[in-house]
Amino acid sequence: MTQKERYRFLIDYFLQHAPGAETELIYDSPFQLLVAVILSAQCTDKRVNLTTPLIFEKYPDAVSLSKAEAADLFSLIKSISYPNNKTKHLIGMAKMLVEKFGAEVPMTVDELVQLPGVGRKTANVITSVIDSQPNMAVDTHVFRVSARIGLTTNAKTPLAAEKQLIKNLPREYVHLAHHWLILHGRYVCIARNPRCSECGLKTICKFYNLKRKVDI
Repeated sequence: MTQKERYRFLIDYFLQHAPGAETELIYDSPFQLLVAVILSAQCTDKRVNLTTPLIFEKYPDAVSLSKAEAADLFSLIKSISYPNNKTKHLIGMAKMLVEKFGAEVPMTVDELVQLPGVGRKTANVITSVIDSQPNMAVDTHVFRVSARIGLTTNAKTPLAAEKQLIKNLPREYVHLAHHWLILHGRYVCIARNPRCSECGLKTICKFYNLKRKVDI
């Protein structure tokens, strides 16, 4: 099986089974999504979604968050992983949005990564989800699933995996594929004991077929 055939199978499968895949983070604006994604680093979306309503009620926009007292914000996110760092990042992010971007979330990766707490992965999420830009955020799920299926080859870093995925995915499907791979990794191709019996991608999966000693 060629790489082109493998990617075509993946796209056809998910277009049939998950055509409307989207982030599980709950938000009502680009600002709220940015806050949620910063909070989601090494934390579950479920925990973030339980935490953000009070944050958004008290700090509905960049201006209000930029004026937040660290202790007050910390009290709202203390159940989230690394609350001290994320408190600093969120307030710093909001201040830079106000001072440099007119309190609006910019829509380019180069601008977003200037914000405290925002790395390439977060910037890719924001531009992909909000603006459907062909950017691929490679988290642990995407990295694992891509390698197991065989979408990436010898990719040692998230950036290497990102480049391979972008190269092989049709531009119009990149923003969807981000969600397909994350959700597949979260619920089917889990890190330990992947649920291969439930997986519709077995036909093209190198990991599954290697276990069966089938060369694809």
